[in-house]
Parts: sequence; C-alpha cells; structure tokens
Amino acid sequence: MLAFIIRRIGQALIVLLTVALISFSLFRFVGDPTQQMVGQDTTLEERLQIRKNLGLDDPVIVQFGRFVGNAALFNFGNSYQNRQPVAKLIGERFPATMELAFVSALFALFAGIPMGVYTGLKPNAALSRLFQTVSLVGVSLPTFLIGILLIFIFSVSLGLLPSFGRQGVVKFSYWSTSFLTWEGWRSLILPSITLGLFQMTLIMRLVRSEMMEVLRTDYIKFAKARGLTARAVNFRHALKNTLIPVITITGLQLGSIIAFAIITETVFQWPGMGLMFLQAVQTVDIPIMAAYLLLVATLFVLINLIVDLLYVAVDPRIRLSGKAA
Repeated sequence: MLAFIIRRIGQALIVLLTVALISFSLFRFVGDPTQQMVGQDTTLEERLQIRKNLGLDDPVIVQFGRFVGNAALFNFGNSYQNRQPVAKLIGERFPATMELAFVSALFALFAGIPMGVYTGLKPNAALSRLFQTVSLVGVSLPTFLIGILLIFIFSVSLGLLPSFGRQGVVKFSYWSTSFLTWEGWRSLILPSITLGLFQMTLIMRLVRSEMMEVLRTDYIKFAKARGLTARAVNFRHALKNTLIPVITITGLQLGSIIAFAIITETVFQWPGMGLMFLQAVQTVDIPIMAAYLLLVATLFVLINLIVDLLYVAVDPRIRLSGKAA
C-alpha cells in the first residue's frame, strides 16, 4: 500500500509539473498584462519599468523556474489587478466553491444512484420513464440554460429562492460557510442543482446500465435459486458489483464539478474561484489563472488517488499492483 501511494505521488508530481508547463506556456500568448494595468497617458518608459518589476523581461526558463519554485511554496505572487497575494484571494474564494461543489456532489450521488437502481430494476415502470426523461433534459440542455430556467421559475415567477449571490455567510477565522443559516441553504439550492444535474444524469444512466447487465449474470441467477430475498440479491450482490465503474466516473465527475463550476458561478454570481478565474481571464491576470489551473489539477490528482484506494475496499480481488487474485 505504501509503495503504491509513493508511486502515485511521484506520478502526480509529473502531472502537476506538466500542467504548470502547459499553463505557463499558454498564458504567455493571452496578451500583455501591462496593457490592463496602465492608463492611456502612461509613457513607454513606465510600461517597460512595470514589465521589469513583474519579471516579464527575464528569460522564459527563468520565469518558469521561478513560477514552479514559488508554486511549490504555495506562493503564486500578487494579482496584477488587485495588487494582493493570489493565495489570499484564492483562500477567500475557496470555501464558496468547495461548498457549492460539495452540495452538488451530494445531490448527484444521492439522487443519481437511487434513480439508476430503480430504473435498472424496473425499466418499464412509469416512474422509470419519468427518470429517463429527466436524464435526457439534464444531458441535452447546457448548464447556463438550466440555471436561467431555474432562476425564471423559482426566483422570478414563484419568488421562492434567491436568484444570485451567496447569502447567510458565517465566518470562522479563515473559513466561511453558508451551512449554518437558512438563508445560506436557500442560496445554495438553485446553483447546486444546476451544477449537479449533468453529473446526476450520468451517474443514473451508468448505474442503470451496469445494474441491468449484472442482473443477467449467472451468479445472480444462482443467488435467486438459493432462495435469497430480492433485497439481498439486488443490493448485497448486484449493486455492489456495479460500484467499480460508478466509483471511477463519480470520482472524475467530482473533479469536473470543481473545474467547471465557472459557468454556474457566473450565472448565479456565486463568489467562488470560478468567477474569479473568469474575471482574471478578462483582465489578463496571469498569476490568478495559473494558480487556479494548478489548484484544479491538484484536486483531480487527489481524487484519482482516493478512487484507486476505494477500488480495493469495494472489490478485494483487485490488487494495487494491477493483478487480480
């Protein structure tokens, strides 16, 4: 187990270094950040001095080495626009994004898995057809359109839920949460459904297809022939053997929820990292963009490691070396 974790950490470092190189290379072509920091009356000499102060005149290899070394110390420099440390800005936005991602993931899991199991066990039932229709809507409609429709129905027409912003925030030192107030939960409902609906439909369809396939296998038929109850057959044997691909897709989708929260945060003006990243792109704030991509890549790597460890817990036949017992 320890050797496996060490090997995966080494692979993760290679992945993060590659992401750092790609992001650093791409951001060199998004524009000159000094153009967004100065006014029209700024002289050429002052512009050149700003570039020198930012280190943009150094050789590329020096800039990349400085970037990687500082990133390893969680030092991403100062924002070109806000003149504040990037780590501080991300720390202020990180709780909002993680809170939204956490609620969206719970919604996707606790709604998608039961719906998938039900549609797999009773594919011809009327409720199963309704679930299939909902899944088609979740897969077909883009995220921003779903968010706009939810705002129109529940905020504009019915006036039940807030249409934007993060409300009812309670701060604890460096962390802030909306879980402790009713207004906070109300402000979370619409964005979390918008962000988690696509993932919920994917999980539901995967569980349904895997459940229907497992139910046709011989060992399920033998379990029924032994006289086991339907609950034991469906949930103790069938459902457990569908969890391997479900864990894989779910882990990747959890990372996607964090990475692609940009659209949802923009529609609902949710003060998270995604909205900050979009604003940084508009103002060519390279330190914020690079730090955001590295943070997302780190979260993906950690999630993949957790998924690999869960494989062994779900199916003891799987060995960390990749060989089956």
